Amino acid sequence: MIAVTHTLAGLLTAWALAATLRDGLVEPATAAAFGALIVVGELARWGAGDGERDPAPLASAGALGYALLGQNAGHPTGHGVLQVIAVVVAAALLGSVPHVAAGRGPSADQMARRVLTVAFAAVCFQPLYNSGRLDHWFGRGPYFALVLLLLLVLTALCDAVVAALLLCSRTRYPFGPVLRDELRGLLGIGSAVCATGTVIALAVAVAGLWALPVFCVPLLLTQLAFRRYAAVRTTYRQTITSLARATEVAGYTQPGHARRVAELSRAVGRELGLSESELTVLEYAALMHDIGQLSLLDPVPAGATATLPAAEQRRIALLGGAVVRQTGVPANVAVIVERQADPYREQPLPAGIVRAVNAYDDLAEGAGGPEASLNALEQLRLGTGRDYHPRVVESLARVLARGGLTRVPPG
Repeated sequence: MIAVTHTLAGLLTAWALAATLRDGLVEPATAAAFGALIVVGELARWGAGDGERDPAPLASAGALGYALLGQNAGHPTGHGVLQVIAVVVAAALLGSVPHVAAGRGPSADQMARRVLTVAFAAVCFQPLYNSGRLDHWFGRGPYFALVLLLLLVLTALCDAVVAALLLCSRTRYPFGPVLRDELRGLLGIGSAVCATGTVIALAVAVAGLWALPVFCVPLLLTQLAFRRYAAVRTTYRQTITSLARATEVAGYTQPGHARRVAELSRAVGRELGLSESELTVLEYAALMHDIGQLSLLDPVPAGATATLPAAEQRRIALLGGAVVRQTGVPANVAVIVERQADPYREQPLPAGIVRAVNAYDDLAEGAGGPEASLNALEQLRLGTGRDYHPRVVESLARVLARGGLTRVPPG
């Protein structure tokens, strides 16, 4: 699927650029104005590793606005689908140059999604508008605006499907939960992109190109605010990661244990259909799940709490929750840490995930050898009567099977 998506996007881009170079730009001023808007949006993007689905919302809105542009100050426009793709790709590449030079440019998946999304919107709108059918069916009143908004919603759904397919192809996660998570993301910045794209197309149709800066400044300011928020969130996560490593530095747990548990817990949580916000809370709790061991006078051998009596596990979990509550992280993170040692029928699902993954890593790390993963899973299955949630254990087995029954490597 990845190769097919990238090949299709590459062929569309090559065709569009070749056709535009051969025939020249139709209405160069309009193309330049929208191209400049996309460049500004790309320059203001936040890093690809900040966890946002659309790191350049202003560029996306400008691209969609150009794809759905039928008039400029009351005069019909003559650009078509291929010119839309060519202008969007050229402007996106130009705006990405500084980010590429800094080593944080857009990924191939992001560029492929941008090409396919804009192509979908342009194909749905430009032929119908240029043939006069949209005017004949809906006129130029409020129904036309609703049609534009509907097209943008369909385009956003198309982008969500493509993003889910690409992620599933790379990670082999089940398609359903990934698509649900992508659709949830449309309620955030995705809705602002769709609304701004619609407003841009309608405003330029009435007021001309002068409407672009007027209607794009609010989204640009929002994008810059999100960029600062993403930087703060990245620093916050790094702080939690550093705090979680305190148990390793003090010799209470094995090197890399917290990170392995966090990464594997996140994979299991995604397999079970948790939302992105729930996955973030789960990751924080998994990173800090052993912090209660810092209150012990004598370290647990190899830091393997899974081998301790149930009462001792619960005491360490409660100590860890008390420590977490003093760090300022959300209270639901502390709840997961506190309840990770409870019987699974009394636990919230994230606590059950942390408990099972922690036990798996403890048992596999302690056993060693090529059969360690299989033996650890078997012990977890034997404990599904009381200690480990059966759904979590089977989900963990599927995640490990997709990775060849190998654990996440140490940091």
